[in-house]
Amino acid sequence: MSATATVALHGFTGSAGTMAPLTSRLPDPVLALDLPGHGPVPISEDPADYTMAAAVAGVVDATAHLQRFALVGYSMGGRVALHVALSHPDRIAALALIGARAGIDDTAERAQRIAADEALADQVESEGIEWFADYWAARPLFATQRHRLSVEQRAELRVQRLECDPRGLALSLRGMGAGAVKPIGCRLGELSMPCALIVGEDDTKFAAIAHDMAAVMPQADVCLIPDAGHAAHLEAPDAAAAAVIQCVSS
Repeated sequence: MSATATVALHGFTGSAGTMAPLTSRLPDPVLALDLPGHGPVPISEDPADYTMAAAVAGVVDATAHLQRFALVGYSMGGRVALHVALSHPDRIAALALIGARAGIDDTAERAQRIAADEALADQVESEGIEWFADYWAARPLFATQRHRLSVEQRAELRVQRLECDPRGLALSLRGMGAGAVKPIGCRLGELSMPCALIVGEDDTKFAAIAHDMAAVMPQADVCLIPDAGHAAHLEAPDAAAAAVIQCVSS
């Protein structure tokens, strides 16, 4: 595979396959990866396999055949992408983040998020994957999908979530949730590669986060995607892909 490859990382409850609306619109070669606790691989019972360090190591191992590559990450995958870029900046030609943040800096907010994720992890394990798939789809963060995605698209998203192992999701929440991972906003200035911070215009919280991140990153541009919410690559895949391509080719 060429060193000009684009590597894509999905969000929580996703898999390599769930990035297809975006990756199918990107020029070859494209490599989509599964993050810990997601995808068809067997679930490990070792919590150490669900840390950010483990996720970064997995990406590094899976891309060992690539000298340099562009890295795209959505939501949780965006956090992983940031950590990969900070630990191996010489290998990342460009960075595109969709609905992502560098962590939670406020101590109280972070503690609340850790507690909430722990409670949700317990509930995923006790209630099962069908309950969780419906709960996750109903979150306000994804409200725009109810009128921007077709019934068939939303059904496919549910099918994809039902393929997740509830134990894997619970372990991922505990080890790689937004609160569990040490915030790295103070290190964003180290990222000198071209970076696109892609966010749906309706995702006002993450739009503000993107602008704050861009203010301290040397080569970052905020790319607002019209008529899209948090998962801009699903609701407006053409526009999201265009933003990624522009970043990678800059």
